[in-house]
Amino acid sequence: TGMGGNAGTQTMTIIIRGIALGEIDRKNGFKIFVKEFFLGIITGIVIGILIAIIGFFLDNNIIFGVVVGVAMVLNMVCATVSGFLIPIILKKMNVDPALASAVFVTTVTDVCGFLFFLGLATILIEYLV
Repeated sequence: TGMGGNAGTQTMTIIIRGIALGEIDRKNGFKIFVKEFFLGIITGIVIGILIAIIGFFLDNNIIFGVVVGVAMVLNMVCATVSGFLIPIILKKMNVDPALASAVFVTTVTDVCGFLFFLGLATILIEYLV
């Protein structure tokens, strides 16, 4: 969840800066979203593979490594999506994204991180014991 929070906060910071400088509008918003989405996938895969390898060596169980790695990929994607969408939605609601975004992004990434990890572990529990 911590890595997701970091990724979400980084994306959120870039988006809030773009909003403040007037660099994000209807014309380029989707392009920026797609870029951030794929960046989340790429960083998630890289970090997920590293975490999967570490998880495998810690528990000597390939399924544990897969659960941790896949959860990391999903959480990183969730983090970048929420880091993009939350400031945009708050701006549309006339709420200053710089004041309110961090709480929501952190909450989303924490909830999703635990949901992905514990959900996958629950589904695959018979292979983890």
